[in-house]
Amino acid sequence: MAATGMPRNSTMICAQLVSQSVEHMVTDMYEAKAQGADLVEIRLDCLKDFRPRQHLQILLDSKPLPVAAVYRPKGEGCQNEVDQNMQLDALCLAKELGADFVELELKVASDLIEEHKQNQHRRSKIIVSYYLDDMTPSEEDLSQLVSRMQSTGADIVKIVLNSSSIAEISRIFHLLSHCQIPLIAYSKGDRGLISQILGPKFGSFLVYGSIEGNPVPGLPTLGSLRYTYGVQYINQETLVFGLISKPVSHSKGPLLHNPTFRHVGYNGIYVPMLIDDLKEFFNVYSSPHFAGFSVGFPYKEAVIQFCDEVHPLAQSIGAVNTIIRRHTDGKLVGYNSDCEASITAIEDALKVWGSTNGEALIPSPLTGKQFVLVGAGGAGRALAFGAKCRGARVVIFDIDFDRAKSLAMVVSGEVQPFDALERFRPEKDAILANATPLGMHPNTDRIPVAKATLGDYKLVFDAVYTPIKTTLLIEAETAGAIIVSGVEMFLRQAVGQFNLFTGGKAPEDFMRSTILEKF
Repeated sequence: MAATGMPRNSTMICAQLVSQSVEHMVTDMYEAKAQGADLVEIRLDCLKDFRPRQHLQILLDSKPLPVAAVYRPKGEGCQNEVDQNMQLDALCLAKELGADFVELELKVASDLIEEHKQNQHRRSKIIVSYYLDDMTPSEEDLSQLVSRMQSTGADIVKIVLNSSSIAEISRIFHLLSHCQIPLIAYSKGDRGLISQILGPKFGSFLVYGSIEGNPVPGLPTLGSLRYTYGVQYINQETLVFGLISKPVSHSKGPLLHNPTFRHVGYNGIYVPMLIDDLKEFFNVYSSPHFAGFSVGFPYKEAVIQFCDEVHPLAQSIGAVNTIIRRHTDGKLVGYNSDCEASITAIEDALKVWGSTNGEALIPSPLTGKQFVLVGAGGAGRALAFGAKCRGARVVIFDIDFDRAKSLAMVVSGEVQPFDALERFRPEKDAILANATPLGMHPNTDRIPVAKATLGDYKLVFDAVYTPIKTTLLIEAETAGAIIVSGVEMFLRQAVGQFNLFTGGKAPEDFMRSTILEKF
C-alpha cells in the first residue's frame, strides 16, 4: 500500500512563525500553507514596533489558516522587551479579533480564562502553557503539573521542556499517552527531535515545524515532517526504528528508510536518536514499540554488550550495526550488514574496472592485494574482516594503536602507528579504505593520508557519505584512482537493515532511486 493510501491521523502540523515584520508574517502564513501546515503559530513577541490592534487586525484578516497567537517574555524565544500588561492585553485583543487559539502561560491563565468563559460568544480555544528550561521533571511531577494546568479551565495544555538526554523524552511519551485533555508536549534541541516526530504516535494535539528559508532553532522543517517522516500517517501501531549515534544530525537514514516504509505500506518510522548513555537508553526504551535500531559512530562495538544475542558474523567482527527486537520474546539481536555492504561495493567497482581493461578476474579482485585500512572502529572492523575473507593483506592504522594491534591480530594483518600514515608508501595498486570520520561534514577539508601517495592506490574507498564526494575521493580521482563513495556502502547496508527491520525484501531499485534523488 502506498503512502497516499494510508489513513491520516488527527495530529495537526503547526508552523511556528518568527518574522520581525507584519508583512513577512503574512507572507510566511501563505508559505506555511503551501508547505503543508494545518495551522500557524504567530509569535507576536518577535514583531518589531508591534502595534497590537493594527497589526493583529492585519494578521487575522489575512490568515489563510487557523492561527494560534503567542506572546512570550523576553529571553524565552525573542529579543524584544515585553511588558506583561501589554502582553496580556495583546492576547486578549487577539481573542477578541478572532484568533483560533490563544496561548496563556500558567502563571496568568486562571483569571483570564474565567473572564474568557463569561464571554458567551467566545471562539478562541485557550492553550495554557508551561516552559521549563532546566531539568525534566519526573513522570509523577509532570502529571501533577498537567492537573494544575487543566484546573485553570484550559482547552489545551502545552508543556515545553529542554531535556538533557533522550531517556528523559520517554516521560513526554508517557504523559501524552495518559493525558485526558488535548496536550502538546515536546522537548527542544537535537535530543528533543524525536518528541516532535513521534508526537502523533502518543497522541499529541499538534507538532511544530518551521518553514523552509526561515528556520526556527530546534524545530524540523514542515517538509521534513510531512515528506521525510510522514508524521501525518503515524499512529499508535507504528513501529519505531532509529539510528543510535553521536553525532546524529549527519544521518541520511530517515531520507531513505521512511519513504521506503511508505512505498511498501509498512507501518514504521525511522528517526535519529542522539544517545549519550547506551545503558540508560536500552533500560528506558525497552517496549515493543521500539522495534529496531541502526548503530552508528561511536557505538558499533560498545553496543554488543546490550544485545541478548549476536549473529555469528557480527560476533566475529566484534561490531554491530543493526539491532532487532525479536517480537516473540522481546530479546535484542545484533547483526552486521556493514561487512558485505562495504566489501561488495569495492569488489564491484574493481570488477567493472577490470572488465574494461581486459584483466582476468579471479574469485575476488581483492585477493592478494594490499588493503590499507585507516580506522579500527566498528566500520573498520567490518572492512578488515571482509578484506581478509577475500584474501587481501590488511594493513591497519588507527589513532589508538592498541585497538589497531588487536584488530590486526584477529585478521592476521599488519599494524602501523597512526603518525606513520603521512609517510607510508603503499604497494602499487593497493586499496585504501577510510573508516574514520575524517572528512565528514562540517570538517570536509581533511584527508587521512598524504595527498602525494594517492596515485599509488588502484582504488580509494571512503566510508564517509556526507558529503557524497569527500575531499579524499576528489583528490584520489584526480590522482587516477577508482573511487567508491560511502553512499554505496550506505545503500547496501540499508537494504540489509530494511530486510531485518520488516522481515520482507527491500525494494532495492526504489531505494537506489531515492538516494540518487535525495542525497
